[in-house]
Amino acid sequence: MIVRRLIVVVVALLLAVQVVRSAAVTALATVHPETAAKFWARHPSVEISLGLARIGRAARERKTIDQNVFAMIDDAAVKSPLSPEPFLVRGVQAQTAGDAEAARLAFLAAQSRDPRSLPAAYFLADYYFRAGDALPGLQQTVLLARLSPGGPNAVAPFVAAYAQNRANWGQMRALFRSQPAIEDQVLSVLAQNPSNADAVLAVADASHRSPDSPWLSVLLRSLVTAGDYQRAHAIWSSVGQGQASGALLYDASFSSPEPPPPFNWTLASSTVGLAERQPGKRLHVIFYGNDDGALASELVLLPAGTYRLQMQIVGSPVHPESLRWSVRCDKSQEPLATVAADQAASRGWTFQVPEDCPAQWLELSGRSGDIAQQSDVTITGLTLTRTGANA
Repeated sequence: MIVRRLIVVVVALLLAVQVVRSAAVTALATVHPETAAKFWARHPSVEISLGLARIGRAARERKTIDQNVFAMIDDAAVKSPLSPEPFLVRGVQAQTAGDAEAARLAFLAAQSRDPRSLPAAYFLADYYFRAGDALPGLQQTVLLARLSPGGPNAVAPFVAAYAQNRANWGQMRALFRSQPAIEDQVLSVLAQNPSNADAVLAVADASHRSPDSPWLSVLLRSLVTAGDYQRAHAIWSSVGQGQASGALLYDASFSSPEPPPPFNWTLASSTVGLAERQPGKRLHVIFYGNDDGALASELVLLPAGTYRLQMQIVGSPVHPESLRWSVRCDKSQEPLATVAADQAASRGWTFQVPEDCPAQWLELSGRSGDIAQQSDVTITGLTLTRTGANA
C-alpha cells in the first residue's frame, strides 16, 4: 500500500513538472524561441515560433528558406493539430509555388483552427480579391477589421470605395445582409461625398433608411455644402419623412421633431441657451445672456420674392435686442434682413429674398449685452407667407 501511494505521488509530481515545463516553454517560445529551444527543442510551440522566426529572418535577408524549417513546422502540425500557424506557412508555400487552390485550403484550415487569426483573414481576403470573388473577399476584410484595432471603422473607407462602382451594388447589399454591423459606418463614409448619393440610396436596406439613420444627416450636409439643395430636400422628404405640405416653413407649429435638420428645426442646448418643443404647438426659448448664437434655425428654399413672418410671444425679452430673427443666404455670414423678436410678434416682419439666393437660413438668435440677463419666452402661431405681386 505504501509503495502504491509512493508511485502515485511520484507520477503526480512528474505530471506537475511536465505541465509547468510545458507552460513555461510555451510562454517563452513566443518571445524567445531560440532560448526556449534549449529547454524543449521538439515542443510544438517552440518549433512553430522558431520556424516562423527563421522564415521571417530569411525573408528580411532575402535568402532562400531552409527546407528543414518547413519540416520542423510540419512536425509541429502533427503534434499540435489545432495550431493555425503551420497551415498559414503551408498556404504561403503553396501561394509562392503558384498553387492558389492549395493556398486557399490551407488558409481556410488555419482559420477553422483559429477564427480570430488575423493572418488567415488577410491571406483569404487577398486570395478572393485576386480571384475576382469580391463578396467573400469583403467578408474576410470585415472580419480582418473586427479583429484589428478600430473595429468596423477601420474597414469602412475601403468598403465604401468599393461601393462607388455601380456594378458592385448587388454585392454590397449581400455583404450588408451578412455583416449588418458595418452598414452604418460604410454608408456614413459614402455619404461624405455628395456624388455618392445614388450609391447610398441603392445599397441601404430598409432598416437603414429612416430619419435617425446616421448616414442621412451626413449626406444632407454634404449635398447642402455642394449647393445641391433640391436633391438634398428630395432625400430629406423621402428618407427623413419630412413630406412637403406646400408650406414655406417646415414644422412652424413645433410639433414634428422626427425629420432631421437642416430642413427641420435645429434647436439649441448649449451655453447660448435652450430651445425646446412643448405640447400645444409651442417653442420654449431660454436665452442665458452670456454668449451670442443661434437658438433655433432652419434651412428653407424660398424663391425670390417678398415674405412676411408673424407669431405670438408669451413673455418678453429683458432687452428688446436680446432675441432677434434673421434670414441669410446659405454660404453667407451676413443676413439679408433682421428684426427684434418682440417687434416681429407685435407688427410682423417683411423681408425680401433676391434672385441669387436659392437657399436661406431662418434663425432665431440671442444677442448678449454688457450685463448678462436671461430671457425666457414661448413662441406660438408662427407663420411664413409670401406677399406682394407674386404671392
